[in-house]
Amino acid sequence: MSSAAPPPTRIPADRPVRIANCSGFYGDRMAAYREMVEGGPIDVLTGDYLAELTMLILWKARQKDPAAGYARTFLGQLEEVLGTCLDRGIRIVTNAGGLNPLGLADEVAKVAARLGLAPKVAAVTGDDLLDRLPELQAAGIDLAHMDTGRPLAGSGVRPISANAYLGGWGISEALAAGADVVVCPRVTDASLVVGPATWWHGWSRTDWDALAGAVVAGHVIECGPQATGGNYAFLDEVTDRRYPGFPIAEVAADGSSVITKHPDTGGLVSVGTVTAQLLYEIAEPAYLNPDVIAHFDTVVPEQEAPDRVRISGTRGSPPTPSLKVALNHLGGWRNTMTLVLTGLDIEAKAAWAEELLFGQLGGRESFAETDVRLLRFDVPDALTNEQATAHLRITVKDGDPAKVGRRFSDALTSLALGGYAGFHATTPPTPETAYGVYWPALVPADVVTQVVRLPDGTDRVVPHPPSGAGMAIPVAPAGADLAMSAPAFSGETRRVPLGAVAGARSGDKGGNANVGFWARTDDGYAWLAAELTPDRIRELLPEAADLDVRVFPLANLRAVNVVIVGLLGDGVAASTRPDPQAKGLGEYLRSRLVDVPVELLG
Repeated sequence: MSSAAPPPTRIPADRPVRIANCSGFYGDRMAAYREMVEGGPIDVLTGDYLAELTMLILWKARQKDPAAGYARTFLGQLEEVLGTCLDRGIRIVTNAGGLNPLGLADEVAKVAARLGLAPKVAAVTGDDLLDRLPELQAAGIDLAHMDTGRPLAGSGVRPISANAYLGGWGISEALAAGADVVVCPRVTDASLVVGPATWWHGWSRTDWDALAGAVVAGHVIECGPQATGGNYAFLDEVTDRRYPGFPIAEVAADGSSVITKHPDTGGLVSVGTVTAQLLYEIAEPAYLNPDVIAHFDTVVPEQEAPDRVRISGTRGSPPTPSLKVALNHLGGWRNTMTLVLTGLDIEAKAAWAEELLFGQLGGRESFAETDVRLLRFDVPDALTNEQATAHLRITVKDGDPAKVGRRFSDALTSLALGGYAGFHATTPPTPETAYGVYWPALVPADVVTQVVRLPDGTDRVVPHPPSGAGMAIPVAPAGADLAMSAPAFSGETRRVPLGAVAGARSGDKGGNANVGFWARTDDGYAWLAAELTPDRIRELLPEAADLDVRVFPLANLRAVNVVIVGLLGDGVAASTRPDPQAKGLGEYLRSRLVDVPVELLG
């Protein structure tokens, strides 16, 4: 293994690199690879498959088959387009390698051989720290939980996976060495764009603003059609209701980009759709990545033409000397059953069902954790049977699978003839399932060695970029004074849903939920920034009453980002909320009634 590599060969290109995304998660649209290759000219085809939950899914797959651990659907998608990509010089970059990038690289070669093709395949490794955890802890790295501060040692936690988030320079090295396909493990989502952009434009490791611009472009397209009208709050703006075309980022030499999609595809690319995705699953405006800190309070999106949004102005600064590590551990076993309650006396029926159930099982305290939620969908004098129903959702957790398996679900089913009137459940009795718990931590970057397996079979160590203190840069973005100079409204207000004046997009980051709100006018932003204080968010979302709520204004986007710490408990796999990834949280908050100045209501 060599110690370091020379900078990647500069590609003599005087135009932006067209980087297309065709997967936003493991299980996304199977036809997207073919659609993106056939829909118009592109230079790089990327696919993002990994999330915190996905790593747990891949670990479970590897327990059944040690040769697994990668996103298998990638191979079928690749088979449809590999020949065309080789003919047209389209490079393919994916993080489908998951927990086994070298194994997936081998499978890519086998698929190619069956097709009579011989692509140059590279793979990035170095993210997997599981076997090194004792060594790291012995060296004084406490792997403390990023939200709670609790050190890993003494927690009783036994991780089953531990993967550092790598940057894009390994991808850049692989492309410079001639790779047609680059298979990655747990790189950051944005790295799938940063790597190709650095290769194409020949950037150095200290071209901070250009690198930050590529991070922003990568963040926008990483979730596929969420940037092109999917999951968009203002549905009336999306007039082409066909399935949205997947996004393309045209990244220029200065790091600015244009977000677009292939012609004659569904959806919409607008300042609104791009802003919504910019706000997705972020926290403070200083957006940390392994290669650079991208300052989202400097980003300026502008509508250049129909379905073309230019993003410019992004400033970058050196990354911190730490890398984030996603650890997962098994939390125990769980089971959920849902009872249907119909018509009258809903609350009394729910209370009796709960009493009967836990009376048979030895009480709620016999389980490590119980969660009982009465979900009210019923309306008085309903015109249909369905409109007269509510759901009683009961979840139990324990370290003993026998407690929460059929013993629990059979006991609930036994209420069928001896419980409340109209008893029925949404499913038959179900067995227990294992659940994982997410543990985010930090390690010094210099304990992680990113390595790229080049197409010739040799390994090359990828140097880390120089790091800095990670402080915010002193930049006053356009419109930064808006919140400080709110217009003098008349004082007359109307009580309307928050969504009448604000869009929102929400999601998860481990146990935290993020909701990004944005307004469509300067006056709307000024009111929004004044209205959405932490206390106001707690009023609008009562389940956050005792939680840490953090609010970050982004005047350049006319936006306010809200992070609700701990709303999702121990992360998606462990959460007992009906919406464990907080996907509907933004739309719920948009439905809450607030007093809005009449001047903003048109």
